[in-house]
Amino acid sequence: MPSRKVTISNRLGLHARPAMLLAECAGTFTSSIGVRRMDAKDTVDGKSIMQLLMLAGTAGTVLEITAEGDDAAAALASIAELFERGFEDDE
Repeated sequence: MPSRKVTISNRLGLHARPAMLLAECAGTFTSSIGVRRMDAKDTVDGKSIMQLLMLAGTAGTVLEITAEGDDAAAALASIAELFERGFEDDE
């Protein structure tokens, strides 16, 4: 299963707004999207805001994003871009 590691770079971490943006982005793809903290074993549904918030991701937390389906590569690239932009949270 394709995966990509990302680091939460925005100062406030994966709070409600970034979680919503991530879930909305993931929801545009047909692939199943999983997200897990690298320091934990449980994976949450990347299309669920509530499950994403349960990760309690703070700035500097490393996550692994997995995608399974026909558009998995595009999904990973799009989601990684959100993290690279810091969810435009610190502007």
